[in-house]
Amino acid sequence: MAVLRTILTVVFIIICVVVSAIVLLQEGKSAGLGSIGGAAESYWGKNKGRSMEGALVKVTRILTILFLVIAIILNISRFG
Repeated sequence: MAVLRTILTVVFIIICVVVSAIVLLQEGKSAGLGSIGGAAESYWGKNKGRSMEGALVKVTRILTILFLVIAIILNISRFG
C-alpha cells in the first residue's frame, strides 16, 4: 500500500506542475479592444476549440479532474 501511495504522490506532484504550466500558457478570456470592432466574431474567434488554445483548455480540464480524484484518493488512504 505504501508503494501505491508513493506512486500516486509522484503522479500528483507531476500533475500539479503540468497544470500550473498549462494555465500560464493560456490567453486571458477578455476580448480587449478587439471586441469593439467585432474582431471577436472572426474565423479564429469561432474556431477556438480546434486551435492550440482549445486543446489547452481541454487538457486543463482533464488534468484538473485527475488532480481532484488523486487528491481525494490520497486523503482517504491517509485515514484507512
